[in-house]
Amino acid sequence: MKLVFMKGIILAGGSATRIKPITDVVSKQLLPVYDKPMIYYPLSVLMLAGVKDILVISTPEYTPIFMKLLDDGSQFGIHIEYKIQEKPKGLPEAFILGEKFIDGQDCALILGDNILWGDGIEKKLSEAIKNLQEGYVTIFGRKVSDPEKFGIAVVDEKTGVVKRLIEKPKDFVSNLAVIGLYFYKNDVCNYAKLLNPSKRGELEITDLNIKYLEKEKIKLILLEKEKFKWFDAGSFEGLFDATESVRRKQTETSLITVPEAIAYKKGWISQEVLLNSIKKYDKSPYGSYLKNMLEVKSEDIRNTEKVDLPSKSISPQKQTSRNARKKSSDSNQEDSPSLFPNLK
Repeated sequence: MKLVFMKGIILAGGSATRIKPITDVVSKQLLPVYDKPMIYYPLSVLMLAGVKDILVISTPEYTPIFMKLLDDGSQFGIHIEYKIQEKPKGLPEAFILGEKFIDGQDCALILGDNILWGDGIEKKLSEAIKNLQEGYVTIFGRKVSDPEKFGIAVVDEKTGVVKRLIEKPKDFVSNLAVIGLYFYKNDVCNYAKLLNPSKRGELEITDLNIKYLEKEKIKLILLEKEKFKWFDAGSFEGLFDATESVRRKQTETSLITVPEAIAYKKGWISQEVLLNSIKKYDKSPYGSYLKNMLEVKSEDIRNTEKVDLPSKSISPQKQTSRNARKKSSDSNQEDSPSLFPNLK
């Protein structure tokens, strides 16, 4: 997929009441989904769509932790900014908070607890971008057995144009649930500001999508269960199912949703930048996967000088301190055996 000129937002706030007491001390989107932080999965989806300019929205408490984890995104060949959401006021608030960041461009929104992967996902994302170019916003759907728990869509099967949207219907209307991934036109901020809070005091994403429904300018892309895995990891069951699915997939094949690997394959980062990540994660299967992708030896990695990322500027004082730490670290590791002695 070619680079697209649009923005992306990951909404990683909320109170995560469904999985308390765990989230009394940690952000839901920082919880592990098998071997990676949850936020890596929505981040990977945006990267697979070709989006390189991303805003992470989170709480005052956890935004600094996301910044520590993801930094400015240069290790992934992308640009990441951050915005604090003081209190959850509904999904469309992302476009109000992020209006300056969006800057009049098309924008994708993905929820931080949505786990999505599968062969052919880039083709589906390309279809969403094509819809935008033709004037349609795009939502993604999945057939579910419990539609009363979701926002539901009724769609023209021939054109994909959405005909009806119902939020958690009491009576059966359709089993096509709208999941937490949306591609919007550059007017989305204006529409978001027109919304009124619902009875629960929040702006509703269904109300925002209805604005486009009224103009017959919204399409749905179906994610078939046979081809794609999707999980709402905002519940204990969803989190467990997502973790088990990723574990099974990676046991059978190889790692999935690895931002560094996506960036390298897309040509967004150099081999030298990737080597920095390999060295950082040298003693984990994550680092092993990156090594195998590059087909380099562990000893070569250990002997590779750390390359400063392009967007970073380091003062001479900090560089001297870094070199001193590196010298000490190398001395301590000199006699340590490689975790992957047979890796070639």
